[in-house]
Amino acid sequence: MAGDGRRMKVIALDFETANEQRASPCSIGLAWIEDGQVARIEHHYIRPPGNRFARFNIAFHGIGPQQVADADEWPDVLERLRPELDGALVLAHNASFDVSVIRRTCEHYDVRPPSFDYLCTVQVARGVWPELSSHKLNVVCGHLGVDFAHHDAAADAYACGRVALAAASLNGVTHVRDLPGRLGMTLGRLSHDGYTPPKGAVSLRRARVHG
Repeated sequence: MAGDGRRMKVIALDFETANEQRASPCSIGLAWIEDGQVARIEHHYIRPPGNRFARFNIAFHGIGPQQVADADEWPDVLERLRPELDGALVLAHNASFDVSVIRRTCEHYDVRPPSFDYLCTVQVARGVWPELSSHKLNVVCGHLGVDFAHHDAAADAYACGRVALAAASLNGVTHVRDLPGRLGMTLGRLSHDGYTPPKGAVSLRRARVHG
């Protein structure tokens, strides 16, 4: 695994895509977690291959070809972000989607993917708040009283970070990195050499410190 959880970077991220292909990112939001809070947020537009957008996706997140016409494509965006992502613990809500965007887009451009461990906050939420009827980001954040603009990549990354922090607090762990051990989960891993998916949480009311 990538280092000591008490010193490593923890970054929540979220992608929006332009069309039905995973290799079509048009927006990425990132939220850095430091000292038990979301300390910094960034957003980057990305010009997808061919700048091709589907109407469904535009209606979903409000981004179209005009907004990203002058944006960099994924290889340039990744190279700016690579020093932050390499060696980090990455959080994502429905991480299988966001990690597949990275994998498929790196394959499309034939560029080396970043290397990091990752944690899915949908799996975390299912274990920590099993009473919720849904574990979509807006439902979990509604339960927590976290206001955000859903389907805005930066806002979704912020909300994902808040979910992880709330779960850590409820389970009596100081560091988000310690959540998987408490919840019976394993981290996923994306590296230059391959991909290992995470294993989800067990039923976790018993894992709570006060439940």
